[in-house]
Amino acid sequence: MKRKDSLDLNGVVGLVGFAVVLAFNQVVIKLMNGGFGPVFGAGVRSLLALVVLGLWIAFGRGRMGALRATLWPGLLLGLLFTFEFIFVFTAMDMTSVSRASITFYSMPIWLAIVAHFALPGEQLSRRRALGLGLAMLGVGWALADPHSRAEGDLRGDLLALFGSWCWAGIALTVRLTRVSELPASGQLIWQLGVSAVMLLALAPLMGPLWRDPGLLEWSAMGYGVLTASIGFTFWLWLMTIYPASDIASFSFLTPVLAVLFGWLVFGEPVGVQFGLALLLVAVGIVLINKRRR
Repeated sequence: MKRKDSLDLNGVVGLVGFAVVLAFNQVVIKLMNGGFGPVFGAGVRSLLALVVLGLWIAFGRGRMGALRATLWPGLLLGLLFTFEFIFVFTAMDMTSVSRASITFYSMPIWLAIVAHFALPGEQLSRRRALGLGLAMLGVGWALADPHSRAEGDLRGDLLALFGSWCWAGIALTVRLTRVSELPASGQLIWQLGVSAVMLLALAPLMGPLWRDPGLLEWSAMGYGVLTASIGFTFWLWLMTIYPASDIASFSFLTPVLAVLFGWLVFGEPVGVQFGLALLLVAVGIVLINKRRR
């Protein structure tokens, strides 16, 4: 499809749909943890997602690209992906969906800070610096909310924060290394392939593998597999059509929707302070991602 200079209706619908899928994925991870050990569940999900992605490529829906030419940055990409999901899955086992999501989706904050020093043309303007400050204030205010704090755990919040740093590292690896030359499916192969091996190898060292999974937990696993394979391929495909800054501006929807799903599914408390803090995070992320045309 021809590259476009701005979002059209199809792009907006696709991005909103993906934000819903990604936000509900946080609920799904917590449900999965009810039947599987967090690291083992993450490893099985990566393995099954890799199989689905392989079938997707085999039927001509995607390309791998020159994987051998990107060995070292590809391994780094997979390593970061592995630790991201160790942190995120374990965080969801310890704290609430709402708190973990706000902390994890603070990734644009940390990426903007590092990019200011590491990426040409990514220096912080006054507007983006204001967004950075608002988003950081919002994250801190949300975590300090007494109603939310009663449902959470500081250790889980910190693990979600570490996961967001790994996610920012993935974005920087793609920007700064030859792995950017790979198509979307090729980048996902590195992430899913390396993480499947490492997570399944580490899982026996990190607690019981099984927690009596039932239909709900297996269904959650299936949803996660499709999100990690076809879902992310779709998002990376959108990146090839629409401006990256326009796509990034929709990232504010995911933590907002994740908090909503946490409230709907698990009855997690969302008080006035938490809601206002979430609004600050959303506005901050929009300002961070907004670029002059």
